[in-house]
Amino acid sequence: MKIEQIYTGCLSQGAYYIESKGEVAIIDPLREVQSYINKAKLDDAKIKYIFETHFHADFVSGHVTLAKQTGASIIFGPNAETSFDAIIAKDKQVFKLGDITITVLHTPGHTMESSIFLLKDENNKDHAIFSGDTLFLGDVGRPDLAQKIGKITETDLAGFLYNSLRTKIMPLADDVIVFPGHGAGSSCGKNLSKETVDTLGNQKVTNYALRADMSKDEFIKEVTDGLLPPPQYFPLNVKMNKDGYDDFQNVLERSAQALSPKDFEAVVNETDAIVLDVRHQNDFSRGHIPRSIFIGLDGNFAPSVGALIADVKQSILLVTPEGSEEETITRLSRVGFDQTLGYLKGGFEAWKKADKEYDTVSSISATVFKGVKESGGVRLFDVREEGEYLSEHVLDANNTPLSYLNNHLTEFPDTKTFYVHCAGGYRSMIAASILKSRGIHNLIDVKGGFKAIKEAKIIVSDYVCPSTL
Repeated sequence: MKIEQIYTGCLSQGAYYIESKGEVAIIDPLREVQSYINKAKLDDAKIKYIFETHFHADFVSGHVTLAKQTGASIIFGPNAETSFDAIIAKDKQVFKLGDITITVLHTPGHTMESSIFLLKDENNKDHAIFSGDTLFLGDVGRPDLAQKIGKITETDLAGFLYNSLRTKIMPLADDVIVFPGHGAGSSCGKNLSKETVDTLGNQKVTNYALRADMSKDEFIKEVTDGLLPPPQYFPLNVKMNKDGYDDFQNVLERSAQALSPKDFEAVVNETDAIVLDVRHQNDFSRGHIPRSIFIGLDGNFAPSVGALIADVKQSILLVTPEGSEEETITRLSRVGFDQTLGYLKGGFEAWKKADKEYDTVSSISATVFKGVKESGGVRLFDVREEGEYLSEHVLDANNTPLSYLNNHLTEFPDTKTFYVHCAGGYRSMIAASILKSRGIHNLIDVKGGFKAIKEAKIIVSDYVCPSTL
């Protein structure tokens, strides 16, 4: 028996490859599926099953394409409805894979079709659960992301989740291994661990949601408290996962169009495409195509695109580091953005060599900013999330979280210079690009963000542990 976790950091997502006696099961695959096919070929094995823990909201799964290319059966838990052929399993239905078995355990709560998969080894001993978004390490799945079903509310779903945890998961042995669907950084939970594998026994001790003495009312309150609105692209990804989507290779072939600066400019002028610049924030600051949006590949790229651009049907033109074009298209497709029209051949340097107009972002070091601030009358905008801001922030700074920047546009001065920062410089450059694309140019970015600000000994608020807020 082989179990391999295939973890994708940009999505904070775990897919799983399981092999026994020449038969393979894939759990929650990514959209680009060739790597799973290659693994099976190396093992001289056949992909038999594709298990989906639920209809994912934060990424487009590879189940449809993988089934088409391998003949494997797609398996969902009870209550799932799809527009393609799939086995809708019954609760506790068993699927044999070589010498092992995988049992579907229906665990509604995150969504109504959510299920976990219990793997029993060659000796019929409970070995591991693949818990999807039902149980994370340190947390559980949000109960507010499911598509609306009748009059079922997030409070109802939280109650279902409480029952699922206590009837299907907590009775399992402490030595059962937990393989979750996500780790820290995912928007599918509130307080996920950075670890990606644990034992159930340790989770029973450390995960607040598995406290034996917790009542259902207490659980519902904790799970639903402090939930931020989900990113707008989530329902669109759910729809693609339910109804199907174009094969990734088709998306790649039509998107990877190299455009000269002249042709690139023409497409910009003739369409409603967004110019998306994915280089490092320092490169973007030094020069970029006017009105382009910066979301760098080095950061939390795909979820940020989903949250900030939102509409998966939005046309996109790419400015990338040379050689990163395919990677960028791939990572966009993982969250359903399939309408890339092409990329700037030769990158931004080709744009400059063609004597095309370009813009810059003014930046200063935290040390220089300290002097500016001490002179008085400075407007500073902190684009970190509210929890980060509340835990510690520069005195008199305004909190305008990047995720909701459009809701704060009227707060920025029309003409007077103002300053922006985040934690380390990535998000503030995204914010600067969005503001400049909306005609707000009187801004200066504080390089290095809050980390550099503290190192420069700028006065900040007293630290408050976020868990006590």
